[in-house]
Amino acid sequence: MAKLYFIGAGPGDPELITLKGKRLISEADVIIYAGSLVNPEILKYGKEGAAIYNSATMNLDEVLQVEIEALKAGKKVARVHTGDPAIYGAIQEQMDGLRAAGIPDEDFEVVPGVSSFLATAAALKQEYTLPGISQTVIITRMEGRTPVPPKEKLSLLAAHQATMCIFLSVHAIEKVMETLKEGGYPGDTPVAIVARATWPDQRIFRGTIDTIADILHKAGVVRQAMIVVGKVLDTDYDLSKLYDSKFTTMFRKGTDEK
Repeated sequence: MAKLYFIGAGPGDPELITLKGKRLISEADVIIYAGSLVNPEILKYGKEGAAIYNSATMNLDEVLQVEIEALKAGKKVARVHTGDPAIYGAIQEQMDGLRAAGIPDEDFEVVPGVSSFLATAAALKQEYTLPGISQTVIITRMEGRTPVPPKEKLSLLAAHQATMCIFLSVHAIEKVMETLKEGGYPGDTPVAIVARATWPDQRIFRGTIDTIADILHKAGVVRQAMIVVGKVLDTDYDLSKLYDSKFTTMFRKGTDEK
């Protein structure tokens, strides 16, 4: 049956793809993968004889052409993206392109994956939402070739001082840190950076807004790294009410319950 699947392949570790994603890749007649980021080990899940395309060397029209021709030929297509395709995955333009070509929605499907910002939390052994410290996670990026809407400028988001996960920005680490300070984060706010989370060569760097740029430059990290900023990285916090012995839930009665 002809169908296209946009599959989140996870952050790097080939075992962090979902069971569904792995199965669909193994069944696909055509595999189009984002070769600049997707671990090539993922391709080993494909069946013998599957046509494989590296979208890193293709433009949008070329990708759509392969997808549409394969669907019209009755083939199953695995369009493999890194992490979760809903975050900086550039799948919306592909889905809209398919619709414009007359491909109905029932002929394509999105399969979620593990995003790198979640893999980063796992590498850091860190919860992003600590009671009394932060209950909000901001996922964003520094403005680059892709512009950022004026109301989403990093300095404005920094005013919340929530936990912030910053994609695609490590190459401009000084500017990122300067902008965060301009927005209200104190210079001693903890910062953690995970380069190539879950890959065999994963590296972790810790510092503050004032110190992390120098640390990163000495390490030579300029891409494929997640920046995490916030007090959750190094502070005391309130314990969760979920497991508080005094707190009553729908599953148990608290010790303070009369």
